[in-house]
Amino acid sequence: MKTALLQLSVSDDPEQNLQETRRFLRIAVSEGARFILTPEVTNCITTDPAQRARVLHTEAADPTLAALQAEARTHGIWVLIGSLALKTEDADGRLANRQFLIAPDGTIAARYDKIHMFDVAIGPGENYQESATYKAGTQAVVARMGDCTLGLGVCYDMRFAHLASALVTAGAQVLLYPSAFSPVTGAAHWHSLLRARAIEAGAWVLAPAQVGHHAGSGRRTYGHSLVVDPWGTVICDLGAVPGYGIFDLELAAVDDARRRIPVLQNKRQFDVPSPLGS
Repeated sequence: MKTALLQLSVSDDPEQNLQETRRFLRIAVSEGARFILTPEVTNCITTDPAQRARVLHTEAADPTLAALQAEARTHGIWVLIGSLALKTEDADGRLANRQFLIAPDGTIAARYDKIHMFDVAIGPGENYQESATYKAGTQAVVARMGDCTLGLGVCYDMRFAHLASALVTAGAQVLLYPSAFSPVTGAAHWHSLLRARAIEAGAWVLAPAQVGHHAGSGRRTYGHSLVVDPWGTVICDLGAVPGYGIFDLELAAVDDARRRIPVLQNKRQFDVPSPLGS
């Protein structure tokens, strides 16, 4: 299947961001893409709670979701919305960081709320407490897209190999990690983590990313949207500017990698050691 990753540099204005997302999506469609993926928080990046309150919506009322459902229906394509920041009914007002797989008829084929919250202290000026703004999901998700099984994930989820293992055990041939990665951790870990997930799973890894300076928020992100094949080869790296990349998603590569190194068949149960000193 001809597939496209979109690399975006969204602002704190969802309406403006949607225009750019649609522009890249339609170019990719014109070049033959039938499956198009967007990054994490496709609708908005802002660190201002007041701005979030003004411009964000619930899932049922979100204009970006509705518009991308319409694009999928109009063009008869699959769309993976990397995630949207959405208002919820959570009592403490936290948002959902929610991913959507949209079918060619415009319906929602799958939803996934990001499980692992980016609560880290990297260094001066690089401290994040995602759980203060977003409520963590609790359910891992695999979804069918025609003959293909997708394992859904978002950004920080890529650091948790046991989640990838669970998705692959459930049948995933493609692991998805739409992201808005920190420049510091991106330079250190992005390529290594994504190649590791592909190699250990014998699966495609698709990681559309946010990039650059995000107007209205002060945030910067790493970019370098990646496609990694099941042998660990980087097929596409979009660098450090907004854009898109198109490639052929060939499931035969999954079968080939897993035949050559049958990790799933060789996987064994084992006893876990008790913590030292217990």
